[in-house]
Amino acid sequence: MTTSEHRGGDLPHGLEVLWDLREKAQRGPREGLSVERIVAAAIASADEDGLASLSMARVAKRLDFATMSLYRHVSSKDELQMLMVDVAYGTPPVLTETGDEWRAGLEKWARAFLEVFRAHPWMLQITVAGPPLEPGQLSWLECGLRTLGGTGLRPDEKLSVMLLMIGYVRTNAQLFGSSPAVDGEDAADADLMASYGKMLANIVARDAFPALSELIEAHTFDEPKDDFGFGLERVLDGIDALVRSRVTQ
Repeated sequence: MTTSEHRGGDLPHGLEVLWDLREKAQRGPREGLSVERIVAAAIASADEDGLASLSMARVAKRLDFATMSLYRHVSSKDELQMLMVDVAYGTPPVLTETGDEWRAGLEKWARAFLEVFRAHPWMLQITVAGPPLEPGQLSWLECGLRTLGGTGLRPDEKLSVMLLMIGYVRTNAQLFGSSPAVDGEDAADADLMASYGKMLANIVARDAFPALSELIEAHTFDEPKDDFGFGLERVLDGIDALVRSRVTQ
């Protein structure tokens, strides 16, 4: 049974389009105007100029087609954005770490997931409507869940772990925006924090904010560090405690 037959036509139009795109992905590029070309052009436009500048007219011009011709393939700008987000997720990493190696696997997953948002920061401006039903997002969830195989966690615990991981990565990406990683270090993140520290120094009074003042005087914001990695390690520590509790039961 194919995915289309299994769905039974119960999904909203945009989700049907995404699942159909997934099934057609191995057939190669299609000539003329297609959903694939429209979404690819829209992603390129958003990557270059931001989500605010995205319009059906702009995408049509990029493809050298009339604007109305796009509506034969994509029903609205909202639907286009949904398609863009899921396609932009791309393919999750191939992880072989399971069982006792789950921690290394989840760390690789988290850093790869973060790079998706670094490459397409506009994705964070589109509201998450609920748990994913889109194939691209589900592939990332599936990847993480498989890494937890052999940990002894219950199915509901595995889901909660992945929701925690997704939330942590998205929050960090939202905080630091489009700062690109350089040579394995978050150089742009460090620049952002240094600038933040300077602004704080100009507005924070020691008597009102003594704890913050301590950080400023210690030049905490000027020191390059992997804040994402620090937080990720603490998240993984918590998951590790849960996994160990299952082993000892």
